Formats: sequence, structure tokens, C-alpha cells
Amino acid sequence: MKVAIIGISGKLGQYMTEHCLNRGYEVTGVCRPDSVAKLDKYEGRIRVIPGRTDDREAVGEAVCDADAVLTVLVPWGVNDYASGTARAVLDLARPDARLVFSCGWHISRDGKDRYDWKIRYLVPIIARVARLARAVDLQDQVRATDLIFASDRRWTVVRGSDLEEGPSEGLPLWARHVGDPVLAANRTRRIDFALFMVAALQDETLIHEAPAIVSRASLPVGAEPSRA
Repeated sequence: MKVAIIGISGKLGQYMTEHCLNRGYEVTGVCRPDSVAKLDKYEGRIRVIPGRTDDREAVGEAVCDADAVLTVLVPWGVNDYASGTARAVLDLARPDARLVFSCGWHISRDGKDRYDWKIRYLVPIIARVARLARAVDLQDQVRATDLIFASDRRWTVVRGSDLEEGPSEGLPLWARHVGDPVLAANRTRRIDFALFMVAALQDETLIHEAPAIVSRASLPVGAEPSRA
């Protein structure tokens, strides 16, 4: 399988690279030119295309012959970086390509997610401050995922809980909506977030789903995910 990773140089991108290489996949990645050096440890094992992840020329070169595309939707700045990335992948990937995108729990596909007070009150405040500082635009991730949800492409949007470093705890559990008891722990190892995204490439049941994920090791006793 040929896999393109859009945003390959970050921690999540590098973990996805490891999981892909372990499966014998051929990997091409896109990252900003000043981040290419972060990938030196993969020299000779992957192909790297320097460019912003919303650079249509760089993305087009990476995805033109890819069977699957893994995309990190990063809402940097205030110039539609995440939505530009999503639009480039949706427009330029092969018609039959499997597309998997990453984002946070604050994204809601159908408005049925039930958020705790931290997300309902703190996230809007943090988002407003970050946008005023012209550093991050969380609403841009919303616009990006709205584009994806409206697409008829073979997509999955993986919504991550609070991320932490550490050894793998296995493939995360998922539910359709934040507020499901299975998600109560609100934590996932970053290496396992990447594992879920790579595993989703071969999971047809996740097409047109926006799974909210959580560490398998944090499952409350007797709790099982609801997919209703």
C-alpha cells in the first residue's frame, strides 16, 4: 500500500510513519521545509516533499498515486490552514483513495455530542485568545471537518481526547459521540492515536464515521462503547 502522510514531521505524523513502515507500507510525506530535518532518521525509507500542508502543489505530488492519505489537521494561524489542507486532500487525492483525518473532540458531526464544562466553557475562551494572538484558529478545524463531512469521498475523521506520551496501550476504543461512558477517562497515548488512524485504513466500517477515541486501558469496568 502506498500511503501519503500530510503533516508527517510532527509527533503524530512520526508515529504514523512508524506504524506504516512496520506494516510494510510505502510512505510519502509532506511537511514544512524547516521541519524536514526531523525526519532524518527515516532517510532511505520514506520520501519527503517539502511544503506547507495546505500547499496544493506539494499535496498533489504526494497523493497523486497514494492508495491512502493520513492527514493531520493543524489549525495554525488565521489563514484557513486546516481547511486549506482538507480541501487540497479532498480535491487532489485519487477518487478511490482511503482518507483519514485527525482532529480534536471539539468537532461535532451531528450536534449530538455531550461535552463537559471544560470543553463547553474553556475551549471557546482559549480559542478566542489564540485567534486574537493570530496563533491558532480552532474554528478553522470546524470548517475543515465540515468540508470532509459534506464529501462523498471514503473518509474517516478521528477525534482525539487529551493526548499523552508513553508506551502503547493498544488500539483505542471509540464511540460515535463525546459523552459516551466509554470515553470518561478522556486520555489517549499519542502513539495509539496514530495506531488508530493507520488501522482505520483497513477498516471499512469506519468509512463516513467520526469516531471519538480513548485509551483501551482506561475503559471503566463494565462499560462498553455505544455506536447508536
